[in-house]
Amino acid sequence: MAKLAKFLQGVAGAAGGAGLNVEDVFSTYLYEGNGSTQTITNGIDLDGEGGLVWLKNRTQAYSNMLYDTERGVGKSLDTDNYFNVEQTGRTGLTSFNSNGFSLGNFTYENANGADYASWTWRKAPRFFDCVTYTGTGSNQAISHSLGTTVGSIFVKELDNSSDWRVYHRSLSSGYNLALNKTDAQSGNWSNRFVSVSDTSFTVGTDSSLNESGVGYVAYLFAHNDGDGEFGPDGDADIIKCGSFTTDSNSRATIDLGFEPQFLIFKRTDGTSSWEIDDVMRGWGETERNYLAAESSNAEGSSDNVTYPIKPTSTGFLYDLNAAGSGYANIDYIYIAIRRGPMAVPEDATDVFDVTAKTYSGQNTTVNSGFATDFIIFTPNLTGGLWTFDRLRGELPYLNTSNTNAEAQAPGYPVEFDHQDGIVDKFSGGSSGCWWQWKRAPNYFDAVAYTGNSTAGRTVSHNLGVAPEMMWVKRRDTSAADWAVYHSALGNTKQLVLNSTVAEGTVAYWNNTTPTEANFTLGAAARVNNSGSKFIAYLFASLDGVSKVGSYTGTGSGGHQIDCGFSSGARFVLIKRSSGSQNWYVFDTERGIVAGNDPSLNLNDTSTEYSSFDYIDPYSSGFELASGNISTNASGETYIFYAIA
Repeated sequence: MAKLAKFLQGVAGAAGGAGLNVEDVFSTYLYEGNGSTQTITNGIDLDGEGGLVWLKNRTQAYSNMLYDTERGVGKSLDTDNYFNVEQTGRTGLTSFNSNGFSLGNFTYENANGADYASWTWRKAPRFFDCVTYTGTGSNQAISHSLGTTVGSIFVKELDNSSDWRVYHRSLSSGYNLALNKTDAQSGNWSNRFVSVSDTSFTVGTDSSLNESGVGYVAYLFAHNDGDGEFGPDGDADIIKCGSFTTDSNSRATIDLGFEPQFLIFKRTDGTSSWEIDDVMRGWGETERNYLAAESSNAEGSSDNVTYPIKPTSTGFLYDLNAAGSGYANIDYIYIAIRRGPMAVPEDATDVFDVTAKTYSGQNTTVNSGFATDFIIFTPNLTGGLWTFDRLRGELPYLNTSNTNAEAQAPGYPVEFDHQDGIVDKFSGGSSGCWWQWKRAPNYFDAVAYTGNSTAGRTVSHNLGVAPEMMWVKRRDTSAADWAVYHSALGNTKQLVLNSTVAEGTVAYWNNTTPTEANFTLGAAARVNNSGSKFIAYLFASLDGVSKVGSYTGTGSGGHQIDCGFSSGARFVLIKRSSGSQNWYVFDTERGIVAGNDPSLNLNDTSTEYSSFDYIDPYSSGFELASGNISTNASGETYIFYAIA
């Protein structure tokens, strides 16, 4: 039934309905080897649909190992040509499953204690296909099922030593690359990839692609150009295969039309690695952890501040100006895959978690059940909460109680490269509380941008709906408050996250209401200083999951705030907007009860306070207690944010 449902979903996409989401066909999944057996559950149906699994040891110098459903389990290839030919009888990958794959005890794929990256491509029209064929020695057409423009093809001879041959749509006719080498493009090889169409590719007489009686495997990557047919509306692109050339300042801005989660790129007019980036391992504003297809080397890292190659909300940026003129006017090709998820969440536990517990040492694991993108936490149950996000990287943090610039957290970064939460490396905590968010459509998004001091400047986002609340922080100065937009106040008002002050009139939002595609800024330095780096967190109401709203205090108990939830709110943030008051944070882990409630403040460093009854449980949201001026003063206006 699951296989039939996926088939019908694809048909619906082609007919203009909902299509497959990127999370249905691609996964970056990180795991730790155990030296035995383990099952990787990444949600990709390899058993029913087929596809490719690419594995790489991040901490040790072992080859990139590739397994696919066309050749079957126990048969591997490596992209650095250490083995050079197909290896058989291997116990590295032991089964392709309906929701991932299983591993055996082979060192290359599952060494005890080693960190691994896995990239999984599912076969799907307009995304990826995998085919095997036997060479004939004369031109032959190989059928495939992409049904659209072929962006790139990787071909490997199975029985004899030969290079991996790479076709890419951006290369000149007859030119190709070798996946196992750093070499520049070579040509003109008219007897290799003779022609490529949306249903087949023709190989010529070259022995590395078509020797008589020899077996080959080909991995085909689509190029979407407005014809992707993915996502809830069946009209989204999720994979792009393109090229770019740096300018005289060693820069290039690549517009994909989406934010990427995975990128592999290669210089074509000179030698360079096939560098592989993904947001799970760390690819963002301040850090970049990369691997190389042609190399067995362990994961490398670079400073993504001085020499940025980083994702943006609409593509990626390449800027090696500081590295010198050697990177000017250089040609590159790339394969990029869209960030997910694309599906709108239906259960708050899939995208939000709150954990309160004592520290278990310097490496405290905080499981959320999902890959965390944004975290607010306190190590000692005091206010002035710390914020980290995957987009900026694991080292820099911001504090909600002050105007401080972004700073590296010495000795206690948060590790984001986990599938089900984070590892907190802070060594001085006692009792901590962690609130974790996942980026998801209609719920929460994060955007990094650079200011330009121009009123009317728009910033693209991927929330999918108009944000109802935004927190914006300038990252490079200690003299900039957190600016807060809230839909209940309108586009001429702001609140200050690090202050108790009431709403004020500003031009921060250029008197323009955010849309489902972007938000607009004025020229004020706090939100748009020229050349300064900013981070924006965007929140929205989602039925049954989250609620951004406002209410008027009554001064009496039993004032129920209906958020549309079924089992009450697990997290509530309240701020009086019509007068001076704290930003109060409540959650069910510390206690939302019919009595005194533990609260923390975003705007100061006060210790958790639990001597007042602020709010009470209510199945559809939360209930306000009697006469508490902090949350329910008669006639006063309050804004709130709640999560089920």
